[in-house]
Amino acid sequence: MTRTTPPTEPLAMPPKKDPRRKTQEALVPPPGRSRAALAMSASAARSVLTLQTCRDCGRVQYPARDACASCLSVDLAWMPVSSGGELIAETTVRTSTEPYFRERTPWRVGTVSLDAGPTVLAYLHGEVGDAPAAVQVFPYLDRSGNAVLMALPVEGSPAMNEDRQLRELTADPKYRRVLVTDGRNPVGRAVAQALSDAGASIVFVGIAEAWKGFAERDELLAIPKVEIMDLDVTDTTSVEALAGEIGGKTDILINTADHVRAGGVMSRTGVTIARDELDINVLGLMRLAQAFGPTMAFRGADQDNSATAFVNILSCYALSNWPAYGGHSISQAAALSAVQCLRAELRPGGIRVISLFTGPVEEPWYQTLPPPKVAPAAIADALVKALRQGTEDVAVGDIAKDVLARFAENPKVLERELGQ
Repeated sequence: MTRTTPPTEPLAMPPKKDPRRKTQEALVPPPGRSRAALAMSASAARSVLTLQTCRDCGRVQYPARDACASCLSVDLAWMPVSSGGELIAETTVRTSTEPYFRERTPWRVGTVSLDAGPTVLAYLHGEVGDAPAAVQVFPYLDRSGNAVLMALPVEGSPAMNEDRQLRELTADPKYRRVLVTDGRNPVGRAVAQALSDAGASIVFVGIAEAWKGFAERDELLAIPKVEIMDLDVTDTTSVEALAGEIGGKTDILINTADHVRAGGVMSRTGVTIARDELDINVLGLMRLAQAFGPTMAFRGADQDNSATAFVNILSCYALSNWPAYGGHSISQAAALSAVQCLRAELRPGGIRVISLFTGPVEEPWYQTLPPPKVAPAAIADALVKALRQGTEDVAVGDIAKDVLARFAENPKVLERELGQ
């Protein structure tokens, strides 16, 4: 008899934690992967399903190998494939020698025959019925940063994102407590609004010297669930004081602080502006990571209200310098390097480090630039989508998507084009 799967139960607001209860240890799945398999993780970081395709015989294969299983050619390329498939067998893991899975059983897994050809192993969403069943397979990053596949129903319920196994692979903000580091800029305010709409339980918004009063105060306080906090990312004491107050209950940290001015290296007089850019864009990020990172990593498995993501909004010109805003590009390149280091340091705690790359934003410091520019609301929407999908790298807007694509194709050509 085919089992009828009920719709996913909507997630309930997690109760306040009993201070007498031990925080669950932040374990991660086994991290080991071959170099070939890591290419799949790189695609999963962008939420793209790719599999190895032989350029000689055309075979699509899984799992990843160093040579084609059909013709032994080593000319293999990772190519996007269709997500459609059919579940042909399943089982439920109820015990495991691996500590991470032992604490999360029962855990459904199954064998799926993809429309693209290969048969793959995948986690199964709770709404996927008994085999045979039509499914869609999507790549996700697990808590160790490696690619896994999950089979979702072709048509799901409104609450399907709250499935227990799927939520473990994402950073959905629903019922989580979020810190937005700078509410003075338009992006920070748009992000606060989007997180409130997405169901965050509290949205802490940082404002430097908030006690003085500021023009954006009424706009922020009109957003449900927003709490304004005093935070200056250039002041170590300010960052550490806020971490002492809310660090133990910050589940998602979104760094929206940015200092951007026009000009490159020779076109500026002195290094004062560059110093401010580095202090906010790079050292500010490091202060936040040092103050909030250790506690977030410790709380990476704290059940439904676990710490889950550290998000940075970066310029796409972190990849290749844009001389018109060359000084800002320099600080963004340094920030990107810091993010990559932070990603490795937070991975053992199961914390996802997400980078949103944007082109010029629709805000005062890009006022003289012609369109296209990215609206703050578009950045906020992309951020919430990235959290819900567990994506690691996101390009927002046409310019950012173009720059990332051209950088992947030929970084030197991109450098020359931007320098013209």
